[in-house]
Amino acid sequence: MLVDEVKITVKAGDGGNGCLAFRREKYVPRGGPSGGDGGDGGDIRMVATIHRNTLLHFRFNPEYTAQRGRHGEGSNCKGHEGTAIVIQVPVGTTVYDDNTGEKLHDFTEDKEEWLAAKGGRGGRGNARFTSSTHQAPTEHEAGFPGEYKRLRLELRLLADVGLVGYPNAGKSTLISRISAARPKIADYPFTTLEPNLGVVQLPDHRSFVVADIPGIIEGAHEGRGLGIQFLKHVERTKALVHLVDMSDTTRDPVHDFETLMAELEAFNEDLAKKPMVVVASKMDVAQDPDKVMAVRHLAEARGCKFFEISSATGQGIDALKFALADLALPPLNPVVEHHYPAPRRDAVEERQDAVEDASS
Repeated sequence: MLVDEVKITVKAGDGGNGCLAFRREKYVPRGGPSGGDGGDGGDIRMVATIHRNTLLHFRFNPEYTAQRGRHGEGSNCKGHEGTAIVIQVPVGTTVYDDNTGEKLHDFTEDKEEWLAAKGGRGGRGNARFTSSTHQAPTEHEAGFPGEYKRLRLELRLLADVGLVGYPNAGKSTLISRISAARPKIADYPFTTLEPNLGVVQLPDHRSFVVADIPGIIEGAHEGRGLGIQFLKHVERTKALVHLVDMSDTTRDPVHDFETLMAELEAFNEDLAKKPMVVVASKMDVAQDPDKVMAVRHLAEARGCKFFEISSATGQGIDALKFALADLALPPLNPVVEHHYPAPRRDAVEERQDAVEDASS
């Protein structure tokens, strides 16, 4: 089950109190103050991991409290520091302050670490207040409270290519054809209820990740359908694949294309500006060549590459995979220029002089 948005509370440990104590030793009539400092409270840290792909575990444990620091003791003994808590989140998680909406951190790499709440500092014992004019201080500090925050976590899947299109456009079938992903496939709308990820392997040993999100319909940016709920998962992609169904004779593919582009722009202007490939799907059952030509002209007018594919027969699949790799990945063998330093002139002249001396 994919859970991509949760709210949690984090409370770092409070600092321990400083101690009020005086030395009482035999043969030491004026032992002086000996109260130790309190220990610092434990921190709460978040660490990104590639071994999680959902925020589901936060649904069952939304509250995290670190251990407080122990109080100081006599004989100048400092209290133990509180144990810190490490929370694992999937790579691609964005952390917001739930009260203000401020973006606090964005996890984009494996093992990336961030301090979510800092533990309170321990209070000073009375031994810290000794001076030349104040030999027996009774002052001591209470520990400082640890930070408390209400956080909202949002997960945006990290993929190189995102598949978008109307329901039943063939996105799930395509991702099952080009990768090892096995999403649910059926002949009714909104078969895909949550995003699916698949890794595409190429013969030249390159690979990239494809994300398939539920179908988008008109009015998605206003909450209609399921697309708006998952459009955020293609915000991080480097390129988009826009699938247009060529088998449905009752719909206008050009109108569907323009409507979906408007929905992408309404949700996030940057989505509509991403590099895009337009794909006419289900070409094995296409019945109107004029509609295919109209979509081709529309793609060319927008400067997008156009492909005709059939996931059932394999038509155009290989060419599409290599085109997507060129968009999402760096060049296979980039040309590296080597600049070698020219020899010093004095060294060249020395060799020439040596040759002339030998010949003479």
